[in-house]
Amino acid sequence: MTKRVILIVLDSVGVGYLPDAHQFGDVGSNTLGHIAQAIPGFDLPHLRAMGLGQLPDAQLQPVAAPTGAYGRAAEQSRGKDTITGHWEIAGLVPEMVFPYFQEGFPREIIDQFEALIGTKTIGNYPASGTVIIDELGPEHMRTGYPIVYTSSDSVFQIAMHEDVIPILKQYEICEKARELLRGDWAVGRVIARPFIGQPGSFTRTSNRHDFALDPPTDTILDYITEAGHAVLGVGKIMDIFNGKGISANKKSKDNDEGIDNTLAWMKLGKSGLIFTNLVDFDMHYGHRRDVAGYASCLRAFDARLPEILAAMQPDDVLILTADHGNDPTYKGTDHTREYIPVLVYGQGVAPGSDMGTRATFADIGASILDMLDVNGATAGQSFWPQIQRK
Repeated sequence: MTKRVILIVLDSVGVGYLPDAHQFGDVGSNTLGHIAQAIPGFDLPHLRAMGLGQLPDAQLQPVAAPTGAYGRAAEQSRGKDTITGHWEIAGLVPEMVFPYFQEGFPREIIDQFEALIGTKTIGNYPASGTVIIDELGPEHMRTGYPIVYTSSDSVFQIAMHEDVIPILKQYEICEKARELLRGDWAVGRVIARPFIGQPGSFTRTSNRHDFALDPPTDTILDYITEAGHAVLGVGKIMDIFNGKGISANKKSKDNDEGIDNTLAWMKLGKSGLIFTNLVDFDMHYGHRRDVAGYASCLRAFDARLPEILAAMQPDDVLILTADHGNDPTYKGTDHTREYIPVLVYGQGVAPGSDMGTRATFADIGASILDMLDVNGATAGQSFWPQIQRK
C-alpha cells in the first residue's frame, strides 16, 4: 500500500491543444512542444527518463524504457485557469464558470469597492503586474490610491506599496474585495500584490496573498485529512483551496524554494499527500512570452528532479503534472487550453505503463485516493490499477 503521494504541479506546462481549444482561441498552442522546437539542443533528460518524451506533441526524444508511468489528461472544466485546473486535479469538475473582465471591471464594481475601502482606486485595466506598478506606482505613492488591475485569468488584483499601505491593511482591503466579488462577480481569486522600492526600481514582495473561494464540494484533500492523514501544501496551494482540507502549508518565493519546501515536508515522513505548486513557469515566463526563460526554468526543475527521487521512500508515489498551458510562443499573454502531462513514479509503479489520454484531470485525484486506500467521491476514474506494479 502507498503511504504517501507527492503531487507536483508544474504550473502551465501544457503538452498540446485540446480538441475544444477553438472555443478558447487556442488552436495550435503547445507549451512544451513549441519550447522544445524553438530552443536548439533543448533537453530534459530526467523528465524524459520518466516518460515525458513518450507523450504526443511533447517534441522530446522518447526513451526505450521509461522509468515511470506516463500519459496526458484533458480538462473537463470550462476554463483554463489556476483554480479550475487545481480543483479538477483534486477530483472536482465545478459547474461554475469564473467570470473574466478582460476590458477591466465595470464601473458598478469599482464604485462599490471604493465605497467599501473609503478611497479611490487607479488602474482598472488588464496588465502585467510588474508593468502596471512601474506605470502607476508613482501616482499610487503620491495619492495612496490602490492600483486595481486584472489579467487573462479570473482575478481582481490589487497592488499597493508596503510603505504607503501596511501589509495587514492591504489584506483587509483585499478581504473587502473578496466579500464584494460574489455571485455573478465571483472571480476565482482576489490577489494582494504588495511591492516596495522607488519609482524606476519597484519590486514585488513575497507577501502576496490570494483570497480564493471555497471549492463548492469536498475534494480529495478533505477525504485524505478526514481519513487521518496529512495534506501538506507548498506554494499557493493553501490559497487555491482557501485552506479547505489542508493540514499545513509552506509558501515559496520561487521554484527553488518550492522544491526545498517539498523536500522538507518529505523528511517529516507523514502519511498522506504533499501537494506542491511551482509557479515560476507561468508567472515569470508564460505570461511574459519569454521562451528562453521558460526553457531555462524547465531545465532547472529537471536538474533538481533527482533530489526529489532520492528523497522518496519505498512506499511513496510521485506524480508530476500541470494545471493548464501557457504557450510562450503563442499570441497574447493568456493561458492556453491544453492537455497536461501525467508522470507517475515509485517502487510500486510498473515502469513504462502507458496511461494514454485521460478524459479529465480528476483521474489524478481519483488515483491518489486509490493509492492511499481512502474513500471519497470524485469526477474521475483511477488509473492506479493500470499502472500498479503487480
